[in-house]
Amino acid sequence: MNLNLSVVHYLNQFFGQIGSEDRADIAPLTKDGPVGPGRLFQEIFGPAAEIKGTVICGDNYFNEHIETAKEEVMRLIKSYQPDLVIAGPAFNAGRYGVACGAVCDAAREQLNIPAITAMFPENPGVELYRKSIYIIETDASTIGMKTAAEKMVAFALKLTKQEPIGAPEAEGYIPRGIRKNYVTTKTGAKRAVDMLLQKMAGLSFTTEYPMPVFDRVPPRPPVDNLSQLTLALISSGGIVPRGNPDRIESSGASKFGKYDISKILRLTPETFEAVHGGYDPSCANADPNRILPLDVVREMESEGVLGKLYPYFYATVGNGTTVSNARKFAREIAQDLLRDGVHAVIISST
Repeated sequence: MNLNLSVVHYLNQFFGQIGSEDRADIAPLTKDGPVGPGRLFQEIFGPAAEIKGTVICGDNYFNEHIETAKEEVMRLIKSYQPDLVIAGPAFNAGRYGVACGAVCDAAREQLNIPAITAMFPENPGVELYRKSIYIIETDASTIGMKTAAEKMVAFALKLTKQEPIGAPEAEGYIPRGIRKNYVTTKTGAKRAVDMLLQKMAGLSFTTEYPMPVFDRVPPRPPVDNLSQLTLALISSGGIVPRGNPDRIESSGASKFGKYDISKILRLTPETFEAVHGGYDPSCANADPNRILPLDVVREMESEGVLGKLYPYFYATVGNGTTVSNARKFAREIAQDLLRDGVHAVIISST
């Protein structure tokens, strides 16, 4: 077998065949050779490369100890002296995507070797790392594993051969927001007029500067009389009962929590804490009301300014949470609030 490249594959605890959420806290470890989806990658690589080792780390461990985890993973990867690092694919798994992005970025920067991963475009790892690494676009679920692996291998071999990398739509990677200058025979004015004529004629054309697309949500009319309504509190700032009973992730949240405050006048640091991984939680832990303003709303309620406070609050972490998960949370929470006759909400962040 004529092997050319030495490869290390990074996987989380699930794909590394260690366990599911019950093992998401495991520290980095290694297994020689390909593991799980690595066997598919090895089959596609054929004689061009050999997966010498697999580095596995729990999603919770990596995201809760990012700097430490990166150092440990880099040390394990370096021990194999690889020519290439592949990570994932992570599909739409938020914590896994963040870890894959961080591993590839560190391998590129610290070990100076090519590294590639793959994700669904809404994975929070994309926004964090797309400018520094190549991320192959995948479907949302593991149904697309074989296609993703084939694309990753083809692109990885191109990287290691230092071949010219084409545009995202031609190569299959997620756009990095990088523009390259090139010489053309047509001026900008001529190209713009050509595109305009194509548009007016109903013909297809490709813009040279695609604009970002944002959701537009029309605002609701203002509340007329606070004293007649029931108000609910929601926060993406990660305020939860101490101990984080629902295990809401510090980044790339896949869940939210619903907590009873019917008999609580204000949040205390003894009973509530911040689990958000995107800001320094010191001030929030000292006084959780700084993020979820229960104390002020209770004062408004006691003074008659506010009719009634809903007896539960909802919390999640906005740090790196995908748009699709945020929409899912909103739908589920809204069903609760509409059923229970809530008229308005205050959504606090960081």
